[in-house]
Amino acid sequence: MEIYLYNTLTKEKDVFKSLEDKKVKMYSCGPTVYKDATIGNMRTNIFQDILRRILKYNGYEIKHVMNITDVGHLVSDGDEGEDKMIKSAREEHKTPLEIAEHYTKLFFEDLKDLNIEMPEVICKATDYIPEMLAYVEKLVKNGYAYETSTAIYFDVSKLDKYPVLSNINVEDQKAGARVDVDPEKKNPYDFALWIKAPENHLMKWDSPWGPSYPGWHIECSAMSRKHLGEQFDIHTGGIDLIPTHHENEIAQSKGYCGKIPANYWIHGEYLLINGGKMSKSLGNVYLLKDIKEKGYDPLVYKLLCYTCSYRNKLNFTWEGIEATSKSLERLRNGYQTNKNGKDILDGTDKKELARLENEFHKAINDDMNMPLAMSFVWEVVKYPKKSPEIADLLQKFDTVLGIKINKEVKENNIQIPENVLKLVEERKQARQEKNWAESDRLRDEIQKLGYSVKDTKEGVEINEL
Repeated sequence: MEIYLYNTLTKEKDVFKSLEDKKVKMYSCGPTVYKDATIGNMRTNIFQDILRRILKYNGYEIKHVMNITDVGHLVSDGDEGEDKMIKSAREEHKTPLEIAEHYTKLFFEDLKDLNIEMPEVICKATDYIPEMLAYVEKLVKNGYAYETSTAIYFDVSKLDKYPVLSNINVEDQKAGARVDVDPEKKNPYDFALWIKAPENHLMKWDSPWGPSYPGWHIECSAMSRKHLGEQFDIHTGGIDLIPTHHENEIAQSKGYCGKIPANYWIHGEYLLINGGKMSKSLGNVYLLKDIKEKGYDPLVYKLLCYTCSYRNKLNFTWEGIEATSKSLERLRNGYQTNKNGKDILDGTDKKELARLENEFHKAINDDMNMPLAMSFVWEVVKYPKKSPEIADLLQKFDTVLGIKINKEVKENNIQIPENVLKLVEERKQARQEKNWAESDRLRDEIQKLGYSVKDTKEGVEINEL
């Protein structure tokens, strides 16, 4: 059965054809580990997980590479501002290495909580400085890069076409619209490959141009080439990476070897919060731990992501999380009911279940159409007869869904200590008085005692952490 993927490069839904038969080489842009990953960031990781699970469902062997950016990503996605790692290190009074280790650990904990499969290769940018230097030197030798007093820049005017993914008209870009544009740049849209470091810069390496550090874009080009070669099958990331990072990766590759590195460029859309943008100023930047602290299984968020296409904006609300939590419980209960079922499936039953399995397969192969795929999952769960054969089919579906459908739903029969119940009542009173700061403080006190609280339409649920 053919797989169709929307390709940002062609602006069409293309039939997927790998470079090698039944083998896929795939690169995903990982996190810049200077702060916690938000649930918006995690949505990108979820769609990438679904993609690799679908490819495996179709019999492909996968080599999936993901980077960890621990140097070179400046505060602006262009070439302005300081390195995000150094800025975070200064604010938290730690070294850049300590910052990277701390947030990398938290990132992988989130992946585990979301049952996201680990890529076959995980590469940390600071481990690949020699490869990046060699890449930049080749670009200089090929005539695609030039030196200024502050950096080595890529000259986009040397390309036959730039950009190729986005519809930006670079002729309309004005240098004055950007902050601190280097006056030595030949074109305002040239970008830094290698940046000369000030004397007191915390992260720098020796290079032909003196103590310096890599630009953000060169990292992925060097690491993908190292592990996947000059051309590979799929490159993924969030939609925000299209106009800068991914355009510049393509530019670098064309300057290095004359090729676009990936045949398929797959991008996930933004996550909205209550219909609007997630931002610190609005106080609605949510992490996966916020979902867990409210007493929800983190896989509820993964299931929520299946309610719309990865190419459409997804709206996050706590009401949506509550409804999806009940859906996950019903799916798991449905699995257990079938696992213990005694019904005998006849030829008609097996034909209908085969049809539903085929429809599920067609849906996931149609550009990861998870809302449609889930409709067939529900038809199987609600099938009138209950049989272990149906449980096996649901388990097969879960190799794609990754929601641990076979996990037993435990009844909440825990004994809550009196001191915890007292705090729950105080929090309830604070919420009635709309004293949200006190409500949050009491929630934290309850968590310190080993319990979580979840507000539902039926009242407050208390669970052990």
